[in-house]
Amino acid sequence: MRHLKAADPVMAEIIGRVGPCRLTRVLPPFPSLVRAIIHQQLALRAAQTIEKRVLELFPPAARDASGFPAPGALRRMHATRLRRAGLSRPKIAYVRDLAAHAEDGRLPLDRLDRMDDEAIIAALTQVKGIGRWTVEMLLIFSLGRPDVLPVDDLGIRLAFQSAYGLRRQPSAARLRRAARPWQPHRSVACWYLWQVRRLDMGYPP
Repeated sequence: MRHLKAADPVMAEIIGRVGPCRLTRVLPPFPSLVRAIIHQQLALRAAQTIEKRVLELFPPAARDASGFPAPGALRRMHATRLRRAGLSRPKIAYVRDLAAHAEDGRLPLDRLDRMDDEAIIAALTQVKGIGRWTVEMLLIFSLGRPDVLPVDDLGIRLAFQSAYGLRRQPSAARLRRAARPWQPHRSVACWYLWQVRRLDMGYPP
């Protein structure tokens, strides 16, 4: 927070509005990827509703400590039930492919903490439906990487446009240039942009 406030007066104003940073490591890697797939291209409330319905399909014995289904249980869940819970057909294929990769060991989930960011992105984007943005969410919210900048995130672009008084959404190149002073804490800066966007939309802090 001290670094960001000193580096960028607009970020200092945002921090003043939002308050102390509450960014934490939320979920282990596999549940984090499942959640990211569910949330792709959906508004927050819609994604949360679908996530809740999907989780309710699985009895406690089929879930891990995070409350998410284990890879085998997710892979075996009937597609019709997942569809009724709100998952689109492409997303059903994505979570099943992810579960298959996790179950047979093709994903290095137990080695991610020892890999650098770009190596993790290269490994995980081999799974159908997992792109760079999805892995960037894992880097921030599951692995706690401090300097991630998801330039394709719509919430980040809209929050930046509003906070910095731009007429249009910033390009990826402009975001990267603007974020240079935030290094090596760009993950925290992005968290603040997400939070100020939530405040502007009327969500509680």
